[in-house]
Amino acid sequence: MARNLILFPLLLLLLLLHLLFHSTSSDPDPIQDFCIPDPGPSPLLLTHLSTYPCKNPSNATATDFTFSGARSPSKPSPENGFAGLSVTPSLFPALHTLGMSFARADFEPGGVNPPHYHPRATETALVLEGKIYSGFVDSGGRLFAKVVTKGEVMVFPKAMVHFQMNVGESPAVIFGSFNGENPGVVRVPATVFGAGIKEELLEKAFGLSRKEIERLERRFGIKEVEL
Repeated sequence: MARNLILFPLLLLLLLLHLLFHSTSSDPDPIQDFCIPDPGPSPLLLTHLSTYPCKNPSNATATDFTFSGARSPSKPSPENGFAGLSVTPSLFPALHTLGMSFARADFEPGGVNPPHYHPRATETALVLEGKIYSGFVDSGGRLFAKVVTKGEVMVFPKAMVHFQMNVGESPAVIFGSFNGENPGVVRVPATVFGAGIKEELLEKAFGLSRKEIERLERRFGIKEVEL
């Protein structure tokens, strides 16, 4: 009897911790089959999805659940030979409440998707065409990287800095999927050198000269916020 009195609180604590972990580790479970947000005459805003009513399910059609915007390649940037299309509920409303989103990435030969991370989702990246040097760095500074080819998939754990580069001689295409409808993206070079961090700090942190810092700031564009 005494043993059961001890075990019961422990089991209750484990259950509560389990529920807490699952309630905060991913998008919430839907309470209906689907919810296509209906903003009315206003444009659909990703940050306001929870405020929109759901479209009447009886008015939904197969067209609502079909997206063709990722069928064609985007034009890569002349700076890094890379172009990415992120498909979230703001582009494909049927994804709302389904706990996922996806992206298409196009690379010219030598094209680079610079180091970045997604603060709210894990990513799986399927190579549709080409050869991609792909990898991530964990929180201990360990690098996991290799060349992945057509038909292979690499996973990037949530909030881990990762990167991709086309090491083939022809264009490459990647299809990425995320376990969150708004994974977010933080691009490391643009965030560090384009946010307006004091140059003195950057000089000391990276061992760069003031001239080198200014060159990088011009490239990534300083975005200062008045406080």
